[in-house]
Amino acid sequence: MNQLLPIETKFLFKGEVHPSLQLSVIVPAKNESGFIVKTLDALRLQLNELGIAINMDLYEVLVLANNCTDDTFHICKMYQQQYPEFHLHVECIELEEKQAHIGTARRLLMDAAYLRIMMVAGKRGIIVSTDADSEVAPDWVYHIMKEIAAGADVIGGRILPRDTPEISRRHHLRDVTYRFLKTRLESAIDPSDTNPWPRHFQCYGPSLAVTCEIYEKAGRLPMIPYLEDEEFRKALNRVDAKIRHSPKVRIYTSGRLDGRVKFGFSVQLKHWSEMSLRSEEQQVESLDALIFKFDFKNRLRNIWNNGNFETYSLSALAALADWAEMDDVELVNIFNTSIYFESLWEKIEQRLHQQGHSSIVYEPINLVISAMRMHFHQRSKVTIKKLTEELIVGSKALAG
Repeated sequence: MNQLLPIETKFLFKGEVHPSLQLSVIVPAKNESGFIVKTLDALRLQLNELGIAINMDLYEVLVLANNCTDDTFHICKMYQQQYPEFHLHVECIELEEKQAHIGTARRLLMDAAYLRIMMVAGKRGIIVSTDADSEVAPDWVYHIMKEIAAGADVIGGRILPRDTPEISRRHHLRDVTYRFLKTRLESAIDPSDTNPWPRHFQCYGPSLAVTCEIYEKAGRLPMIPYLEDEEFRKALNRVDAKIRHSPKVRIYTSGRLDGRVKFGFSVQLKHWSEMSLRSEEQQVESLDALIFKFDFKNRLRNIWNNGNFETYSLSALAALADWAEMDDVELVNIFNTSIYFESLWEKIEQRLHQQGHSSIVYEPINLVISAMRMHFHQRSKVTIKKLTEELIVGSKALAG
């Protein structure tokens, strides 16, 4: 723990740890009296894929009511008494003003969960973050555990907002569509064995699961006022964590505009609302820019995976630099000083943007969405034509 915490984690959540515990869900809650019961109901009523209640002893829920001016803590304590079989643990703290933010609350919770679950489940024990204004799907815990058991280090859940304000909806839907198509394009050009298609693009605080091992390896959640989940995702990526964007892990969150942080989904909704009023369009990377980047990353990954052959790597990097119109000395230097592949790619991508590479072009989001849809439509036509030709050849061969 590199950052100075306002309270020692070992003094939080001192309740009994069940010996069967495999997963600990953390819920930071500040003035969430209107949402918290629905959040807890969804967490308590967890089922498996057959619709059968899962063993409650496998998971617990840690709620940290911080700096509340409403009765969030009291509601949670009453809930705890009402459902004694549900492993719910609740604490209430008052943080000093400079530390009273979501980064501190989520970090305290995740560290507490880490200490508790390491006692019984060890390094493959699972810490899962959610929010107090969100409702997890009935099979949320089951699918997280299943994905981790399949070898993933990190599970990003699909976050679905409820009641998105009408004025923000068009921009929100376009943003989701663009990101979905971008992810599909990436999976086609630079596929991942540990994050195969179908997948989504989200890995944020309302639904983020990590093993204890990778939580420690990534340096733990940063204690910053906002975007702590995004910075943590970057830290996980930098150590080549096996991140799975599972479409089966789903959560429904509030579409409110009165956010609790200076930047987050609620702030993004407000920004989109303002864009609608000004008749503005979001600018995003073009189809050609995305294809260039994913192709570059895939070529670089192939060299990285064959990095034991030093002579081959140097010549391959020189050829790649020439193809990408990048300085070969710079590329080789970044390559040779990187420990993890995703950290290497992050540096390369930053260089491309900072140096204004000619292939990095931005266009209105609606135009890029149309271009990507056409791209996949044309690829589908080629695939169908190829399959038809193969079937005809095969039929002729069978006919003698």
